[in-house]
Amino acid sequence: MTFHNYALHLLCRATKGLGNRLETVTDSPGTPAVRLRPEILATAPYRQGKPAPAEAYKLSSNENPFPPIPAVVEAIAAMSVNRYPDAAATLLSERLAERFGVSRGEVHVGSGSVSILAQFIQAAAGPGDEVLYSWRSFEAYPGLVTVAGATSIRIPNLPDHRHDLAAMAAAVTDRTRVAIVCTPNNPTGSIVTAEEFAAFMAAVPGDLLVLLDEAYVEFVTDPAAVNGRDVLGRYPNLVVLRTFSKAYGLAGLRVGYAIGPERILDAARATAIPLSVTEPAQRAALAALDHEEELLERVAVLAARRDDVFEAVRAQGWPVPRSQANFLWFATGADTEAANDIFLAHGIVGRVLLPEGIRISIGEAESVEKLLAASAEVVEKLPGVLTGPTLD
Repeated sequence: MTFHNYALHLLCRATKGLGNRLETVTDSPGTPAVRLRPEILATAPYRQGKPAPAEAYKLSSNENPFPPIPAVVEAIAAMSVNRYPDAAATLLSERLAERFGVSRGEVHVGSGSVSILAQFIQAAAGPGDEVLYSWRSFEAYPGLVTVAGATSIRIPNLPDHRHDLAAMAAAVTDRTRVAIVCTPNNPTGSIVTAEEFAAFMAAVPGDLLVLLDEAYVEFVTDPAAVNGRDVLGRYPNLVVLRTFSKAYGLAGLRVGYAIGPERILDAARATAIPLSVTEPAQRAALAALDHEEELLERVAVLAARRDDVFEAVRAQGWPVPRSQANFLWFATGADTEAANDIFLAHGIVGRVLLPEGIRISIGEAESVEKLLAASAEVVEKLPGVLTGPTLD
């Protein structure tokens, strides 16, 4: 036995008693094994939406198709990058605190709302704990829970693709530490109403951290939808999450924020990677708020385009749920891969979420004709995609 093999033999014996906590990984015979968590090895890393080939439209990442406004470009260009950023994003935190009528300590800025989600999950849940959310919902949730060492409890969406909040509340146990409510839900676009959310909050324990994920709230036009701004301060266990990535067109700069009780936000801040919000991101977000009216006019254009596309695909027979976000959900099921091939042939790059379906963002006006031609061909060649539930 060679020295390397002998060392590997000893290492394997030493880790044998660790059960499923560690797993030895060897890249090639004769090299030392690196011990990694098996649940991490079994978790697929987050994969970004595919880049669009030439002449195609990238509608896989829910990006805002409009270019940045001049004020944002100027704010970014004016920043030096040889200095560290303000770790607390003080100017943006103060601006958001004023906007929402809270103290600065009740605002937490992070590098996108997904990073803040990770911080709250790590702050509240660990091995033996549970994190509860609807499914299908944002695809990053399972991985964030696994990294924290906790267990995901997924509650199936209702047949119309909305959250089943009653079932979620019933699934809360002594081990549940976090419940995530995503509205509009990614990828289905469905909302949680204010009435439904109030009933949910009344049904769950007051010591359960509830995260209201509102990454797409600016696209909502349904007056029945819950709005985190309206419920701030009403529940001591609630944190509202939002982002500048979608409506404000700053996806490439990664800046989001949370509003909630300072004690809970301090716990999240304790888990955050220091200096993760860059100064260009903070300054761009401030410029976006300064020119919010112009940006929200663009949001209104996208929301109207979303509704037009929704009506068109419904006329084709698609059982697409009504979306209040900047995307539509095509529940293609067993035909997902075949349907995606047709979309790609028409120059439409969507987000394939196997085995359930394809999420397609609302993009440039020029993409609509290609999208509708593709969706019509899918219906013609794969009529099984029309077998979903009847939706209002």
